[in-house]
Parts: sequence; C-alpha cells; structure tokens
Amino acid sequence: LVSMLSLISLLCLVTVPPVGALEAGDEAPDFALPSLTGDGTVELARYRGKLVYLDFWASWCAPCLTAIPEIEKLRRELPADRFQVIAVNLDQKTRKALRFLEKNPIGYPSASDPEGRLPTRFGVDTMPTSYLIDEDGVIRLVHRGFKRGDGEELRREIQALLNPRSGGSGG
Repeated sequence: LVSMLSLISLLCLVTVPPVGALEAGDEAPDFALPSLTGDGTVELARYRGKLVYLDFWASWCAPCLTAIPEIEKLRRELPADRFQVIAVNLDQKTRKALRFLEKNPIGYPSASDPEGRLPTRFGVDTMPTSYLIDEDGVIRLVHRGFKRGDGEELRREIQALLNPRSGGSGG
C-alpha cells in the first residue's frame, strides 16, 4: 500500500504543472533581454510571425548538454523564414555560459537572465524547459527536461505546426 501511494504521489508530481506556470494555450509574455554575447538585445516580439522555440538553459544543467546540440540540429534543418530558436541563459556568471557555448556552438540568439526574472514569469521549475510559441504569440507546447530521443518528438511537433493540414480552400 505504501509503495502504491508513493507511486501515485510521484505520478502527480510528474504530470501536474507548477501553479502559475504558463501552459499550452497561454499567451507568451513579450520580453527584451541583453544578449549573452553582449551585442544588443534578444526580443521575442522581433520574431512574431514565426514559430519560435524558446529554450531556458544553464551551463550547470546536464540535460542542457543533451538538448543544445539537438536544438541546433533542428534549427539548421527547418526553414529559417518560418522557424526561430531563442535561448535564455540563467547562469549567474556569463563567462561560464560562454565557455559552455565554445564547446557547444549555436547559431541562434541567447539572452542572459542571471536574476531569473523571465523564468519566473513563465513558471519554469525544471531545467531545461522550452516553449513552442506560434506565429501569434500563443504557447502551443511546453517541454520540461530533455533526454535522448526528445529531439525527434520535438521535430514532429514543430513540423505539424509548420505544415498544418489544410481544411479547405482559403479565400
């Protein structure tokens, strides 16, 4: 009985999003944060009209090491005119994040948020956490954590949003 209750408790923790966390169907809050590399700002509004994959990461996050090369691969494969990846780094020391990216280069912008204000607005409680945001700024998918094989699942989700089945002739 005790092990059954433990299992039920564990399942509840896994399947219930944190209170106040943004979920599919919620509007993604706009933001402008300094670029991790120090060259300008990273702004969500700049990519309105594209499908955006917003990824919260940190150099100390082991699953991020798995996620970042997969995300970069997706970015290279998908049409740049319709799909954009944006990252938000949460390291308190920028140099640690930059060192991480030297070993794991990316071709998409990464913002720096050492105070963690943006993850609080989104309700991030797991690293990494990513949000798939549609062309109108609505969150379509929340992906918490990252393990091998998640890249394929994300590719299917992204392609489904990029290539919806047409329900008839638009006029």
